[in-house]
Amino acid sequence: MHRTSVGRIKWIFIILVSAAGLVMTRLFFLQIVSGDYYQVLAGRQHNYSKELAPRRGSIYIQNKEGERVAVAGVKEGYDIYVNPKMLNDRRADTDALFERISGIITMDRDYFMGRLAKKDDPYEIIVSHVGREPAEKIKNLNIEGVGIVPAEWRYYPAGEAASQVIGFVGYNGDKLEGRYGIERYFDGQLSGKGGYAQGARSAQGFLIDLWKRIFEAPEEGNDIVLTLNIDAQLFLEKALSDVKKKWSAESAGGIVIEPSTGKILAMAALPDFDPNNYQDTKNINAFMNPSVEKVYEIGSVFKPLTLAAAIDRGVITPETKYHDYGFLVLNGRRIANYDGKGRGEVDMQKVLDESLNTGAVFAMQQLGKENFYDYMVNYGLDEKTGIELPDEVVGSMSNLDTNRDIEYATASYGQGISVTALGAARAFSALANGGVIMKPYIVDRIIKPGQPDEITKPTEVRRVLKKETSEIINRMLVRVVDEALAGGTVKDPHYTMAAKTGTAFIPKSGGGGYSDEMVHTFFGYAPGFDPKFLIFLYLEKPQGVRYASQSLTATFMDAMHFLLNYYQILPDR
Repeated sequence: MHRTSVGRIKWIFIILVSAAGLVMTRLFFLQIVSGDYYQVLAGRQHNYSKELAPRRGSIYIQNKEGERVAVAGVKEGYDIYVNPKMLNDRRADTDALFERISGIITMDRDYFMGRLAKKDDPYEIIVSHVGREPAEKIKNLNIEGVGIVPAEWRYYPAGEAASQVIGFVGYNGDKLEGRYGIERYFDGQLSGKGGYAQGARSAQGFLIDLWKRIFEAPEEGNDIVLTLNIDAQLFLEKALSDVKKKWSAESAGGIVIEPSTGKILAMAALPDFDPNNYQDTKNINAFMNPSVEKVYEIGSVFKPLTLAAAIDRGVITPETKYHDYGFLVLNGRRIANYDGKGRGEVDMQKVLDESLNTGAVFAMQQLGKENFYDYMVNYGLDEKTGIELPDEVVGSMSNLDTNRDIEYATASYGQGISVTALGAARAFSALANGGVIMKPYIVDRIIKPGQPDEITKPTEVRRVLKKETSEIINRMLVRVVDEALAGGTVKDPHYTMAAKTGTAFIPKSGGGGYSDEMVHTFFGYAPGFDPKFLIFLYLEKPQGVRYASQSLTATFMDAMHFLLNYYQILPDR
């Protein structure tokens, strides 16, 4: 062989051996020296780990037979996702893709394009909470890089019903959690405990074997059963809607409570909202529950509390008389009856029948300021009720800190001190139930998977009136309905009913006196001597009507007749 050829072969051999040596050296470093690093890197690309969200507990209300109706649950459907790594990034193709998908389900173009721009992420949700039919249509498009996955989300089957009691689940920053109402108050119990799962991705980036390796299973959330009665709730909401519309009021609200137990059967306020579409609510104040989050000066409905305290102390009786001049002057200020007229010699029954401010002041004066204050505290007017709802506020008795006669005088008929609607309903319940302050409650039970139900029992807070005092004020308030309310025209031939109305001017927002706008209030209970239901109603800034007796009497009567008939309460007359 020619010497030149032999030299070339040697060089080729040397080059091949060197190349092989480089490859072997590279493999050594990749597999041995850096093997752990690349194994982790590969795992990151092909392994998939996920926190498993537990199923959120449901919220129920009931009918009178105790059958449960879900007002907050979990709805099943699908999310639509894309794999940007698999989709062509040419503008014409992404536009065509958007048109094909948006022809089936509504999408925001900018949001869609933003998801596709995440080229390194193999999994981007483009549409959430899709039903089965549109999801199947998306799947049948057979677009590589577009798919569907099962999903669950919060759903409110009853829409606006009891929305301010229930609240909703929404984002607080980047965290999904209970917002307002029961959803917020019991968020920890409803949300349960998350789990953890690990699976793998295919070479194309699709998720495979996701659920085969579960390290920790999620724990489902507890279910909450409310005391609300579905039929009473819907009736109250319809009644409030009608009266609000009739008098063009800014807001309306009401509570139905069992005075003997504190159980809430209905609680509503308008305006309200649809928790399924809470993001469409223009005024976020609609999310708050004014029954516990707002205070009012409630006006003359307050007078029975003052008279009951004076009767309980033994300083007046229903027959006690005073001379009504129609007005009083205290600390240089004049206060008068609603019509400014004097009635001469009148008794305490007349004070309630004709809602005489001067008579309430007289009763307070016989009681004395210190005793009056103590009774108001015992009624719970300056404390939270402790109901299972968030953001409960406290009424204000700060006006009485001045110890001036005028402040105590106006307080005796419900002006100058404020209270929540629920605080008022609780205090009035003591008149009806024998003189006891009960703790209001709106949760009947908490259902815990695998554990006994946590059942709420009625709780007595304290006694504020003697039983005999309650019986006396009951008789007086029954006479108000039978003889005085609407001129005695609403007296029921089958049931005794006790009630009192109130009309109060609204304080100016900047302080310094009162505006010309009013709050109308009404409370009543029946049967009068063995009360099963107490209703408290309010109407804020009604138009074209002066007194609560004109605006709310019919609403109260309709609601009470519904309750008595619905629960089949026997007539007591």
